[in-house]
Amino acid sequence: MSYRISLICSALLLLPSIALAGNWSHWRGPSGNGSSSDAKPPVEWSATKNVKWKVLIPGRGSGSPVIWEDKVFVVTAVAADGGAGFDGENLSKLAFKIFCFDRKTGRVLWEKTAAESTPHEGTHSTNGFASASPCTDGTHVYAYFGSRGLFCYTMDGEFVWKRDDFGKMETRNGFGEGSSPTLIGDKILVPWDHEGPSALYALESLTGKTIWKTERDEPTNWSTPLVVKHGGITQVVMNGQTCARGYDLASGKELWRCAGQTQRPVTSAVAIKDLVIVGSGHRGSFIGAFRLDGRGDLKGTKNVAWSWDRNTPDLASPLISETRLYFHKGKSSQLSCVNPITGEAHYTAARIPNLSTLYASPVAAGGHVYITGRSGTTVVIKDSEKLKIVATNSVGEGVDATPAPVDNELFIRGERHLFCIAEKK
Repeated sequence: MSYRISLICSALLLLPSIALAGNWSHWRGPSGNGSSSDAKPPVEWSATKNVKWKVLIPGRGSGSPVIWEDKVFVVTAVAADGGAGFDGENLSKLAFKIFCFDRKTGRVLWEKTAAESTPHEGTHSTNGFASASPCTDGTHVYAYFGSRGLFCYTMDGEFVWKRDDFGKMETRNGFGEGSSPTLIGDKILVPWDHEGPSALYALESLTGKTIWKTERDEPTNWSTPLVVKHGGITQVVMNGQTCARGYDLASGKELWRCAGQTQRPVTSAVAIKDLVIVGSGHRGSFIGAFRLDGRGDLKGTKNVAWSWDRNTPDLASPLISETRLYFHKGKSSQLSCVNPITGEAHYTAARIPNLSTLYASPVAAGGHVYITGRSGTTVVIKDSEKLKIVATNSVGEGVDATPAPVDNELFIRGERHLFCIAEKK
């Protein structure tokens, strides 16, 4: 049997589901909503308490860790001169790397340098050059470095293919890149919204060849595609400054759109039942629930189930856990909990103490919601309609990446280290 045929057989065995219980294969988890149905990580830890292991990650990056069985994957960009790669004026050559760690011990199983190059433009002072999260289906792992390309490896670190022909992004205000790819079955979706010609790509996950490319009349966008199935059709939902939109996964054809988002959207969509929820919160506020069976322009129609124009998220994506929708106001620690079906609030803009600026998205597991600020502090609250703080923890360094709950562990990618949080027996 040829290598290509064996890969196809492996991929067919994975369809239609791409993630098994106990894995966190994408930065927003197996559902794309930021929640785990079976994980029960600790609610208390510190820089030393309940730290199963921590390992130094060279360079800089805010892509979240992804986990498949006994492997943990993280991406980073390492400057050749030992610096950050950008000092506000000068750019230096970077090595764009993917690391694979042993989940039990934190030992490096392998590392690969996907590309080496000097970025063509700078980035925001709080952003790096490895902000997109990797993704995996248990057969391959994909590392995306935006303008540097998309790279595919086996789980053992063997190079399979790369696509480095997308061009160079020109991001708004030189804020840098950060959208992550989404893997679904035999396709990997690559968002490419910037100040130049924007598009959404669907590539063959086994070969990297383009299946379809849909042009988008959108400026820079840092959100990640959400894949959701409804009415026998699998849709790809993308945020956008001009419109939120749904596309047919099979063809890339636009199915619906709705204007109303704010400038430079970052948050990714979440979904429940027949609704998809999309929001943004820079220079304005909007979050709305759209019916997935709607077609064409949904604005002003019954296919907009509900919408808000206040207290909406800017950088951190919303979270859906069971029948609750959580989101922050802007980048602040003011949290709202809402019925995602009706839009009715359980509580709004409640300030979470000990947190200020938030980049990481909230995650839910084991009956709790984990809210992490840039300081490295994570506040754990009850996953309920009433706000109840359970614990306040810190890993002792900054955190911008979204944590990943798997089984009885929580993986936190800090400014310098990767932490595995687990109760010590």
